[in-house]
Amino acid sequence: MTTPHTDRLLAVARRIADALPAEAEEVVVTGSVSRGVADDVSDIELLVVTRDELELDDCFALAAGCGLTGLGTWGPQGGPTKRVFGYREEVPIELIWWSEAHAEEAVDAVFAGTPGGTADALAHGVALRTSGRLAAWQEQLAVVPDELAHAVIEEAALTWGGFAAAGLLTIARPGERLALLERMVDDAARVVRIVFALNRAWPPTLKRLAARTASLPVKPDRLVERIEESLTEPDPIRALLVLTGLQADTVALAPDGPNVVRARRWLAEALEVLGRRAQPTMR
Repeated sequence: MTTPHTDRLLAVARRIADALPAEAEEVVVTGSVSRGVADDVSDIELLVVTRDELELDDCFALAAGCGLTGLGTWGPQGGPTKRVFGYREEVPIELIWWSEAHAEEAVDAVFAGTPGGTADALAHGVALRTSGRLAAWQEQLAVVPDELAHAVIEEAALTWGGFAAAGLLTIARPGERLALLERMVDDAARVVRIVFALNRAWPPTLKRLAARTASLPVKPDRLVERIEESLTEPDPIRALLVLTGLQADTVALAPDGPNVVRARRWLAEALEVLGRRAQPTMR
């Protein structure tokens, strides 16, 4: 069952797709609209695939021809991906433009281990215009291959070891909140990547994480709640204790590999170090 906002935004997206010329061979709505969970602050994200690569000015012209106003762009410039932002019917719209060749390269890159949200976006995409490519991509993306899942897990566990566990104390000092949060956000994102790999699912963005992880059968207890708790806990030692415990529980679920085995040992040591430091403040 979709939300009322989804139905409204999907109707706007269809009108945009209908207004695009025939050179737009594939038009796919992604994000919250494609998953049926859009709310009052959601935008519309559309992937537009053309036979040949377009210049950014061409994309701007085509977007304007679809009734978009207030046009702008974001992200890296000069590459094969073109990005156009605008409004239609007071709804914010993000258009991503790919050529056929780049679209195939992007899908191939997913299976080569290139990080990003491409796989999840395409796997849940809804075709508003198609030449059959989206269905073919979704068939390819139906399952995360075991070899790729193991590689993702090993890469995610890479930073959990290789230096003294007591080094975590250097980011728990007064005045180091930015360094602390930088490390913790990266660690939390790595936990999420491992969890999705364990479930042979493509990792999403970190938005709506509670909903995206609710149906996953393999995950640490209170996954999202512990991430939230660690990032909002004002005491840095306690924050690190919460997140490090979650990391340890996550690698305990993972298959053995060089980085995972090392991470288990290192995280156990880190919990001891943090526990000793926390004891005086927890009395």
